[in-house]
Amino acid sequence: MSDIAAPNINENEILIKVRAISINPVDVKTRSGSAMAKHLSEYKPLILGWDIAGVVVERGNSVENFNIGDDVFGLINFLGHGKGYAEYVAAPADQVAKKPSNISYGQAAAATLAALTAWQLLNNYAKVKSGDKILIQAASGGVGHYAVQIAKYLGAYVIGISSSANRQFVIELGADKHIAYDLEAFEETVQDIDIIVDAFAGDNLYKSLKAVKRGGIIISLLPMIGWDILEKAKEKNVTIHYSLVKSDGGGMKSIADLLARGSIKSHVSGTYPFSQMKDAHLSVETGKTIGKVVVTV
Repeated sequence: MSDIAAPNINENEILIKVRAISINPVDVKTRSGSAMAKHLSEYKPLILGWDIAGVVVERGNSVENFNIGDDVFGLINFLGHGKGYAEYVAAPADQVAKKPSNISYGQAAAATLAALTAWQLLNNYAKVKSGDKILIQAASGGVGHYAVQIAKYLGAYVIGISSSANRQFVIELGADKHIAYDLEAFEETVQDIDIIVDAFAGDNLYKSLKAVKRGGIIISLLPMIGWDILEKAKEKNVTIHYSLVKSDGGGMKSIADLLARGSIKSHVSGTYPFSQMKDAHLSVETGKTIGKVVVTV
């Protein structure tokens, strides 16, 4: 940790006193030199983090929707320099939403990058509707556990894949059916799926292509999509889509509404104080965390 001055804000920004930070795989990968590391190499110092929840302590002259003292949460300046691992963060006002009063700062911080990813892909892109059959891989993970809940909210029939140990958790999220990847091969168990959320890309996309229906959609959470799989998908009239989540205040307001109504909930499997940021990263680095890991400030 190091001491730096609190950031100055522009007229369209708010200054947030951070109460909680959510840790994502992209944080871990960037720290280790991949993911966003090269993109952000010009920043000295480079401050990791994009997922925050906290209290507005200052607002710019053109900000009208937030007042000092408001509790807010959001995904800040992604894909840019979010500077979320700090006591104070300057955030564009159009990237955050007011925190619902029925959830903690930790639960709010958790529902930023991961929940917004699921919302943008399922609602905005795939336009999931009632009756759609959707298969969600890594259903007990960060994006996955929100994707299950959002897909159910949108009216889909949801099949969640996780280890057998996490079956009950996935069912409690609302999944209609569970497949344990350590006991059976999903591509041999289900076919004619309308939409598949593929969490692993690469060769795993061949398995997804086998399970998706002709004319269906595979949403990849990772960018490793080879030309060969794209050609095979074309033969089956299947779309394989990948896009990174983007900071979006409108989307955050939708997430806030779902959280306020209890339509989705954040599962926080681990909470660490800021002084134990290393331990939080090591936890996420295992790739086996259920739901989200949060750091309190």
